[in-house]
Amino acid sequence: MEEIKKEEIDKSKEAVRQDAKGLLESVKTFMNELLDFRHDTDQEATIEAITNDIPFKGATAWILICSIFVASIGLNANSTAVVIGAMLISPLMGPILGIGMSIAINDIDTLKKSLVNLATMIVLSLLTAFLFFFLFPLREETSELLGRVKPDIRDVLIAFFGGLALIIARTKKGTIASVIFGVAIATALMPPLCTAGYGLAIGKFDYFLGAMYLFTINAIFIALATFIVLKLLGFTMIRYVNSAKRKRIARIASLIALLVMIPAVLTFMKVYKETMVNANYKQFLAQEVEVNEDLWLQRKKIDIKEKTISLFFNGKVGRATITDLNNELKNYEKIKDFKLNINANESRSADDVSMSLERAYSDLDQKNNIINGLQKEIEDLKSRVSNLSVTLEKKDKNSVPFSAIAKDAKIRFGEIKEIRFSKVLCTKDFIKVDTVPEVSIVWSKKLKENYIAKKEIELQKWLQKELKLDTLLVK
Repeated sequence: MEEIKKEEIDKSKEAVRQDAKGLLESVKTFMNELLDFRHDTDQEATIEAITNDIPFKGATAWILICSIFVASIGLNANSTAVVIGAMLISPLMGPILGIGMSIAINDIDTLKKSLVNLATMIVLSLLTAFLFFFLFPLREETSELLGRVKPDIRDVLIAFFGGLALIIARTKKGTIASVIFGVAIATALMPPLCTAGYGLAIGKFDYFLGAMYLFTINAIFIALATFIVLKLLGFTMIRYVNSAKRKRIARIASLIALLVMIPAVLTFMKVYKETMVNANYKQFLAQEVEVNEDLWLQRKKIDIKEKTISLFFNGKVGRATITDLNNELKNYEKIKDFKLNINANESRSADDVSMSLERAYSDLDQKNNIINGLQKEIEDLKSRVSNLSVTLEKKDKNSVPFSAIAKDAKIRFGEIKEIRFSKVLCTKDFIKVDTVPEVSIVWSKKLKENYIAKKEIELQKWLQKELKLDTLLVK
């Protein structure tokens, strides 16, 4: 009985094994059918389609120029929809796919054509964008523009997986246009070139270099994805009759592939590191600085190369707070080795600013009151002097009503700048002394001498009549 039971258990186990094996085979078959696209590949059509998109002349050149203008307008207007529209009509993809394909199949002639056409497209695109932003009067730094001056790890991933989707769609029998358009949107080759032209137009070369760096990343990873997919699909290598030439071309293609992959890997690592550092930096600010209501953060800056973080606060920052921030910084893996520079305006806390303003307003009010009081005293003094002059003139019968005469003279002869009246003692025989009235006049410097002489005669006659004098000297 025990042997029978043992046999039944063994049979049951074997049945389970067979069922599991069958399940695994079924899953494997299902996954192969789901993901394997080699059977649906058309090598000849793919190579022909990519090769036909490489040439750059005639209509293709004008399409590129128009797409650059549209993209530049979209970036300038901060319109995502317009930028997407520009990418849909851009012919930039052709040469980049040509580079990846030519390296994969050892086609050195196609590689040369692709590189020349890509370089021509880049120069024409930069020139078009530069002219637009240089001549167009509205050149604000929009978010669409600034989003293309510093790539991060997401840009690398978008370029690579977008390139994979694009070349897979190209190799399929019957091209999937919607996929290609989607990749054109995702990889975004046009906006970086437009932003680079914008940087040149406004003289900001850091914008130009950042945007060209992003474009280079996109181009390299699209070409790399094309190379990998065509190699995996086993695209037929071009065979040259001359064996020496075949070996030379194969070596050149392998070297170029290596040169493309090395900067791609290095770029990926560099951008990945910078992205993680920036993520930790933003997290540190959000969780340790911005949540603290006692801190008034004005500016912030991170220098990844120098490994420093500079924070500028308005108001006092205590030693305990500085120590706490330095300790908390060590909890963030990617920036724990960074030096934290705290810059605080010790003399200007919020309360200090408020008190300073109140004191300033109070001092200003006092000064205004003093000025108003002095002005009133000056007016009173003027009035008293005028009244005294009139009184003295009335008391002295022989005196001249100088105040009234001077005012009338200024009204009649507007060119007078100053008038003086005096009585001068003079003698002709050095025995008898006479008193002679004399008037000194200062005329405007703009007047000519002959005009002044004429006016002095008129003034003398008028003064003699008003003062009832027989003799009057005018100087």
